[in-house]
Amino acid sequence: MSRHRLETLTFDNSYARLPDAFYAKVNPTPFSSPPHLISVNPAAAALIDLDPAEAARPEFAGVFGGSLLVPGMEPLAMLYSGHQFGVYVPQLGDGRAILLGEVVNARGERWDLHLKGAGMTPFSRDGDGRSVLRSAIREYLCCEAMHGLGIPTTRALCLVGSDDKVYREQIETGATVVRMAPSHVRFGSFEVFYYRKQHEQLTRLADYVIDGHFPHLREAPETYARFFDEVVERTAKLVAQWQAVGWAHGVLNTDNMSILGLTLDYGPYGFMDDYDPGFICNHSDHNGRYAFNQQPYIGLWNLSCLAQTLLPLAPREELKAALDRYHERFDAHYRGLMRAKLGLLQEQPEDEALLAELQSLMAESRVDYTIVWRELGTFSTEAGATNDRLRDHFLDRNRFDGWAVRYRERLAREQSRDEERRQRMDRVNPKYVLRNYLAQLAIEKAQQKDYTEIDRLLTLLQNPFVDQPGMESYAAPPPNWGKHISVSCSS
Repeated sequence: MSRHRLETLTFDNSYARLPDAFYAKVNPTPFSSPPHLISVNPAAAALIDLDPAEAARPEFAGVFGGSLLVPGMEPLAMLYSGHQFGVYVPQLGDGRAILLGEVVNARGERWDLHLKGAGMTPFSRDGDGRSVLRSAIREYLCCEAMHGLGIPTTRALCLVGSDDKVYREQIETGATVVRMAPSHVRFGSFEVFYYRKQHEQLTRLADYVIDGHFPHLREAPETYARFFDEVVERTAKLVAQWQAVGWAHGVLNTDNMSILGLTLDYGPYGFMDDYDPGFICNHSDHNGRYAFNQQPYIGLWNLSCLAQTLLPLAPREELKAALDRYHERFDAHYRGLMRAKLGLLQEQPEDEALLAELQSLMAESRVDYTIVWRELGTFSTEAGATNDRLRDHFLDRNRFDGWAVRYRERLAREQSRDEERRQRMDRVNPKYVLRNYLAQLAIEKAQQKDYTEIDRLLTLLQNPFVDQPGMESYAAPPPNWGKHISVSCSS
């Protein structure tokens, strides 16, 4: 495979220095047709000190489309296993993604460059190793949408397309997306060595992750138990953030859980339009295992699988104690986030009931989740104010009026000021989210070689809390067809 020099990239491939049991060395498979650059994300490029001017060179698409390598890259497919829909699968691994290498920026930060859609690897099983343009666009945009919302996530560097045909539910064109993270180690990375009884490799992996990402634990007593406790904390906080913005992952298998507490592997995800606690975004999830309101429980279930793998390294009682703290931590994070969404500064015992009643009203009326939270910031505490614009979202207006009286009284007790509170609420209740129909419109244009909507959404979603002139339509409820888009694991 030929090589191209991107002068600003400095590689130090620590994962490639682990034993061969951790991965398979494999180069990307080039497309049969010349790849072309669809979009590049300057914010992600800045993280690895990549000169944006490089994107203008034709070789750029070659490197990130899988046909060229940069000196210093050591491509490999990572090994892992995992519980998929509750059933253990002994070997998974990177079946359509390749870790090109790890870039170290001028600040000493490490970033994996993970090429998704890179072709077959030894872990592809019956797959073709490719991503379709549709799924690559969805991942590219949602990585940056989640980052804009302040939610830990992999990042997206660029999107490269081709004219190669890929077969899924229909014939589509292939594409690659470069995702970035400090590490792509998953819960399943630990599971594979535990279930193979390869405890030496399990210890090696734990030490690698701790040294690279939890170095403050290295000299702590019960290092591995403390490590697990921090993973519990990060996971609890992450899931609470998903719940607060109304986002469902869709496939929360253990191989899709980041050891660093990042949102990982964007497939059939969905931001809720109409509020439905039982929202299922993946049409393949027939039993609703990964429904929106199940995510907090699934976070704990997946952590229990990870705890199992650490039994050779840490005392059972310490691991169980960390698991037992999950609900308390999730609840604390969630309460704090929802209190901020309500515009409340102080925690009071009645807040939980106030929130629960509002959510019940929202579910009863199937209100638009994002819009109603944003408009709650306009709530007026002035005498005689009816808050009609907000009130009209609800079918049972009398019930809403009763709730509004309690909310107004609650605000008065902390001497809340309307304008100051609105500004605060607007910083936590987004105006724009990546609704499925917005992604679909960008996909349909891209399939006609018009990529302008991708860049427009990328810019919009990087600042989701700020009113953006001329973009009001992007904050509107979806059209009826946009509420019924079918999204599956191949998405």
